[in-house]
Amino acid sequence: MLLLEGLSNRCRWLPVLFASLLLAGSGPALAAEQLEVRLDGFALPIDLRQLQAWSRNPSSSRTELGVWLELLDGRSRDDLITLLRSPLLPDRGLALQLLQSWAGRQVLDEVGELLSTDQPGSGSLLLATLRSQLQQPEPFTVIDLLLAVPAPRLSLELDGVLALAQRWRLQLELQGLAFERLRQLPLPIREGDSAPRRLASLNRPSPPRRLQLRVAHRAEPLELELWAAEPPRQRAWVLLMPGLGGSRAQLGWLADGLARRGWSVLLLEHPGSDEKAVRQLLDGQRPPPGAETLPERLADVEAVLAAEAGGGLPRLGGSVVLMGHSLGGLAALLAAGERPVAGLEQRCRQALKGIPLINLSRLLQCQLAQVSLPPPPRRRAELEAVVSMNGFGSLLWPGRGLDDLAAPLLLLGGSLDLVTPPVSEQLGLFLQQRDPRSRLVLVEGGSHFSPVRIANPKEAVLRLGAPLVGQEPLRVQELLLALSADFLFSLESRTQLPSQQRQQDGIRAYVLAPAEAELWSQRIQR
Repeated sequence: MLLLEGLSNRCRWLPVLFASLLLAGSGPALAAEQLEVRLDGFALPIDLRQLQAWSRNPSSSRTELGVWLELLDGRSRDDLITLLRSPLLPDRGLALQLLQSWAGRQVLDEVGELLSTDQPGSGSLLLATLRSQLQQPEPFTVIDLLLAVPAPRLSLELDGVLALAQRWRLQLELQGLAFERLRQLPLPIREGDSAPRRLASLNRPSPPRRLQLRVAHRAEPLELELWAAEPPRQRAWVLLMPGLGGSRAQLGWLADGLARRGWSVLLLEHPGSDEKAVRQLLDGQRPPPGAETLPERLADVEAVLAAEAGGGLPRLGGSVVLMGHSLGGLAALLAAGERPVAGLEQRCRQALKGIPLINLSRLLQCQLAQVSLPPPPRRRAELEAVVSMNGFGSLLWPGRGLDDLAAPLLLLGGSLDLVTPPVSEQLGLFLQQRDPRSRLVLVEGGSHFSPVRIANPKEAVLRLGAPLVGQEPLRVQELLLALSADFLFSLESRTQLPSQQRQQDGIRAYVLAPAEAELWSQRIQR
């Protein structure tokens, strides 16, 4: 974010932008001792040995390059020195696994378009050099890596780097503008209940019951948590699925809250794409899980639904709500019978031109073109609704690809989500919906990780900074719970959740029916 904000002063940030690109791209490199930087039709040769000497001891570097670098302002110079001196990819096991993943290769190929050799297949050459360096016992820096590439010359297309960064910045500005337009919609304001009042009016369910379900497609039984409503006041029950790298514990707050309100919840964890898989990735034991895990996730869902209907699990209700976070939300749509619209590979060729840092879900969506999904299930008469928190699918379902969804849809997103941005990933999908009961909910200050609750932050697998976590996650979660329950209750009572601007415990959310979403879309495009 700071890098993008600094692009308005392009001269100051050129060195930092260059070094940051190298870091973010997992290791573009150079074999010759010269890097040719191209900008505005000019070519500037940089002697890497001189750059290395200057980074180690700036005050004693008397080279021509050293003289020019000393003209930088103090902050830019210090930033550049820090980047050039820092070990690149110190966690070697993790780095190797990331490079071997489908997403890692796509990113490196795109970097190869900006930082290239004079030989064909620059991305593959950079990857091979990086792998070789990672096998060495000593830590290495960006310059060490550049000097190791077996090619006579490297060229950095700085025009392309700046264009890419400008594109990221425009995407961020568009998201900010979209929420300005959202605030201007004529929505009635409704105040939510305070936390003490809410808790006083809720039933207390029993502690969750741990269940195991043996399934044909896995060696080990599926681990489930049953949050039973006592007594169940609603006809439907909820099958709740975590996102990629998620666990049952992270969504227990939601299962507990829905059970208190009368919906029994089965909370499912998917081996191979859960928290354990992320720990194995961080230990360098496996590549990162991705879209290749969806067939097994869908098999998990089918097995659970069949067991609930056939007596292998407790009977919970007459209809089911498929609900998930992020990849779990995508699995919910696929389990409801949706399949990607033909032409995904062609759409991805265009979408992946440039590193999609403002919409990382595009990497997962495009990986799905390489995955063989099972045939869609028959239409589910028992499907009550689909609920997707921080969901995505703009490349999977363009145009009106979701207009045949046989159930109402609730999409929930946040203004700070840079993984599945709400304008491109939730609004576009929602506008395809024909069901008048469907709703789109946008939370001010919510991020992609707002629905994830960590009981003990010190034990978190990944430590995320405040910009990624978003504002007041516990308060955002309470508002997400309240609106999800209101939506489900409206379906049970055969009414429609009113469009509104909901304010609760200092957090604001916008609830849009199809008409308001269309109006918002029109105002964004003005």
